[in-house]
Amino acid sequence: MPNIKSQEKRDRQGIKRALKNKVLKTRIKSNKKKLAIAVEGKDFDAAKTDISLYFKSLDKAAKKSAVSKNFVANKKSKAAKLVNSLKQEK
Repeated sequence: MPNIKSQEKRDRQGIKRALKNKVLKTRIKSNKKKLAIAVEGKDFDAAKTDISLYFKSLDKAAKKSAVSKNFVANKKSKAAKLVNSLKQEK
């Protein structure tokens, strides 16, 4: 229990930020699952739309500092490889 007012405020701010970050990270995970389902079903058109949503959620999270830029770069690279592997099979 903090005795200093500024620390109480920092604690309140930290709780709000944690909730915002959790929302962003959950959105990333759910979009990743949608993409994985489309790739497993070998549906290239659905995968193409899902990858754009996935990239959008990753970029938004990076912009708000919920995840690092390197994390985003790695996830984008792996997702692009998955979708491109579907393109190769066609």
